[in-house]
Formats: sequence, C-alpha cells, structure tokens
Amino acid sequence: MSKFKIVAKTFAGLENVLAEEIKALGGESVTVERRAVSFVGDQALMYKANFHLRTALKVLKPIAEFEVTKRDELYDQAKKVAWNKYLALGKSFAIDSTVQSEMFVNTMYASLKVKDAIVDQFREATGKRPSVNAENPDVRINIYLMGNHCILSLDSSGESLHKRGYRIGQGDAPINEVLAAGMILLTGWHGEKDFIDPMCGSGTLLIEAALIAKGIPPGMYRKSFGFELWPDFNESLFTEICNGEYEKEIGCKIIGSDISIKDITIAKANIKSASLTKVIDLKVEDIIQLEAPSSSGIIITNPPYGERMKPQSIIELYTAIGNTLKNKFTGYEAWIISSSLDGLKSVGLKPAKKIDLFNGALACSYRCYELFQGSHKQAVIIKKRLV
Repeated sequence: MSKFKIVAKTFAGLENVLAEEIKALGGESVTVERRAVSFVGDQALMYKANFHLRTALKVLKPIAEFEVTKRDELYDQAKKVAWNKYLALGKSFAIDSTVQSEMFVNTMYASLKVKDAIVDQFREATGKRPSVNAENPDVRINIYLMGNHCILSLDSSGESLHKRGYRIGQGDAPINEVLAAGMILLTGWHGEKDFIDPMCGSGTLLIEAALIAKGIPPGMYRKSFGFELWPDFNESLFTEICNGEYEKEIGCKIIGSDISIKDITIAKANIKSASLTKVIDLKVEDIIQLEAPSSSGIIITNPPYGERMKPQSIIELYTAIGNTLKNKFTGYEAWIISSSLDGLKSVGLKPAKKIDLFNGALACSYRCYELFQGSHKQAVIIKKRLV
C-alpha cells in the first residue's frame, strides 16, 4: 500500500498531544506545525487517524502544493490537478478555505477561483460539470493559502471530528469534544486514578475521560467519514478497523456533578447515548458540598468564565472552588481552564503548571494545582526526598 503525506488539524496548544497520538498509531515523519501535525502513512493509517485520533479536528490528504505570485495563478495551478481522479460527474463538492494572503483579502474569492478551475476542467473535457453542495457534499476540498504558498487537499473527515456522534443535548457553554480530550491527555491521565468533574455541565469531559480510560475510539459513534465517498474507498479495510477489539475494563471511578438539574439531565442523556451509564456516576450537587471519594485522584473542570456573571460573583465562585480543593481534596491534582484571570487569581492556590489554550475564540489559561498538605514549598521538599 503506497504512502503519502497526511495533515491532521487541531487547536492551538494541542499540537504536541496530537503528535503523540499519531506516533502511537504508526505515523512516520511526524512534524508539529501551527495548529496541525503532518505525517506520512498509507490509506489504512488515514482511516485509523479519523477513527482513533481524539485531538484532531480534520484529517487532510494534500494533492497539490504550489506558489502563487499573482491572483490568476491560483486558478491556473488548480486547473492542472487531475480532478477526475477524485471527483466524478454526478457527484457534488464543496470548498473550505484557510487564507492569509495580501492577494486574497476575501477568502471566498480564493474558493471561487478553485471552484471555477474544477468546473471548467470538467466542462472542457466532457461538456458537463459536477455540482456544488456546501451543506452535504460528496467530496470536500480544502484550500490552505499562507502568503504565496498554497496547498490543496482532500478532506477525508467530512464533518469536523469533534462531532463524535454521541451528543444529544448541550448546556449554555459546552466545551468542544476535541478540546476536552486534549485537556485530559495534557494531564497524562489515562484512567490510572479516579476522575472528577465537579462542574460537569452537559458531561463532555466525563464522556471523553471514559472513552480514554476504556480505550474506545471516538470514531466509534460516527455515522460516516468523508473518505467513504471517495472513488478509492476500501470498505473491507475500513470495516476491519471499525470491528477491532478496543474496549477494556477500568478500575477507576469517573464522577460528575453540577449545581444545575437541567445540565445533569442533559449530561445523563449524552452519557446514555454514548452507552457509558454504568461507567460514569452523576449527581446534582454544589461544588462546596462535594466530598472526595478516595484519597487521591484528578479533578478536571471547566467552570463559568464570567461572561454572563457579575465580577463579584465570579470572584466568589472561584474562591469557593479554591477553598473546596484546599480543604477537601488533599492528595488530588486539580486542573481548571478559564478565560477569567480574576477568577483564577481568586482560587488562592499556586499553579504548578500553566498552559495556554483557546476555548472557541476565548484565550484561556489551563492550570494545574497540586493539592498537598502544608505549603507548596514543603510539598516540593517532600517530593525531592521521595525521588
């Protein structure tokens, strides 16, 4: 089976996590890029990447790469691609663009030029043309134009891979599934100890944690991938990947709670949809009433950022979170993501780690708090003695 370059897209801050996932799948020449990781693999690996990668948004197959020094060259170069290898008459296509170029201030103009090149090539060769379907195309084409450098790719994923397929409902500010998985993997947790989300909302962090701990591929819930409509789709190969033995037993508890009855109801529905009801424990509870279920574990949570709260309320909330962690969760590691720096300061604990992430358009700090008895300085001394 021939090998080719593949590019997996992700969020800023998750590139190294994605690179490790790709290496574990068998990717070669793995290179970390800006919000992406490139690697080399065959058709089977491309299928596996879509099915297994937790922190990828898209898996692209580059088919042409060239320089554009003036606007008309984009059309000319795109027209040189043998589009009949990838797209048949009677099939539809759509174009997505990522453009940062002085030549193309309007991203839609770049998409239009490539669309015209494809349509004109077919019309000149056959007298007919494939149709454009922006909503549900048979083939999705990706344009990446940075300065003068352009890459045209086939989108093997179709819909974004964050759309796992298990979500039935969502709360007011749901966290993206890819970001949730990335947050968990950044901590190094794979199910070795109890996992708690005390402000779980619609349950995304809990579900992604359960999938990681049980070894369930995130693509297990998807109804389809883009590559299934490609002319060279190998159905038997993909069926073999889908039917692999992945699920394993876990020894940790995965516990979620939230003060909102509505959110817990939604979380229960999502967890049931993912067939994880027996794995995840849920309850309606204020974080200040929470008790540690064991002597050690990990807490990962996405509290409100204060977008719809008064400044004093956000400070009170984060102060309560910090007090609960200090007083009730000694022996735990706690990770909090937030865009509210005032809120994070109000936690009242010194973070052991800070990682810059984005939740949608919001720049966030993802902070780790090691909850030891006594001062942080004393904890560091104890740690050194144990090494």
